[in-house]
Amino acid sequence: MQDKYGDFIEKIKKITGIDLSLYKEKQMKRRIESFIKRNGFEEYEDYYRFIKEDKNRLREFLNYLTINVSEFFRNPNQWEILEKEILPELISKNKILKIWSSACASGEEPYSVALLFEKINFKNIEILATDIDEDAIERAREGIYNEKIVANVPEDLKKKFFIKRDDEYEIVDEIKNKVKFKKLNLLTDPFPKGIHLILCRNVLIYFTEEAKDSIYRKFYDSLTDDGVLFVGSTEQIIMPQKYGYYSIKSFFYKKIPK
Repeated sequence: MQDKYGDFIEKIKKITGIDLSLYKEKQMKRRIESFIKRNGFEEYEDYYRFIKEDKNRLREFLNYLTINVSEFFRNPNQWEILEKEILPELISKNKILKIWSSACASGEEPYSVALLFEKINFKNIEILATDIDEDAIERAREGIYNEKIVANVPEDLKKKFFIKRDDEYEIVDEIKNKVKFKKLNLLTDPFPKGIHLILCRNVLIYFTEEAKDSIYRKFYDSLTDDGVLFVGSTEQIIMPQKYGYYSIKSFFYKKIPK
């Protein structure tokens, strides 16, 4: 395969608005070339013509790039810290909490947040869940998951808030209605404001340092003065003070007000 990667991602940016140059090149290039060959093509240009002619093919390609396999209460020990140490302080200072799951994939994370608030019996919440992948958002709205994905959900919550059908679990409307889903590109779109807790877990590892720098600063502007950023288990921030945060626990960063 001739090295036409740069030309290819520039063309993709023109027709989709997604700038793949802000993702780590080695990982993204390997992922794209694997997909191109799987579809029977050897050259970027041939594959580009193939997907440009058909919106469904283009969508399939973008879905492949943005797919994010997740599960409820991923890394349970971190959710325990959120429940026992982070949320009590936020609740003590705010009558209403605004939470943003910033790369929500198919909804496991924001629904986990909603279930957690049911567990601690705090009702005054607004949960925004965003992702770049419209198909993932549609799956999130449906709220149907296999047994493996809901394995970490406590049994009492699973019995109360899921409907089991064969090997699948559908989350009940009471929980679905607590989450507002919206398409958002972290690299280009405006961020919401007045957020008390941002979850951005297991997505920034795919971005370049330049892109991560920009996102951390935009998260800062999104957070309230007592707001907290919750990142993934492979995404600890080096020198968080550079972006206006300080570490309160592993993977949890509090905003330093100006």
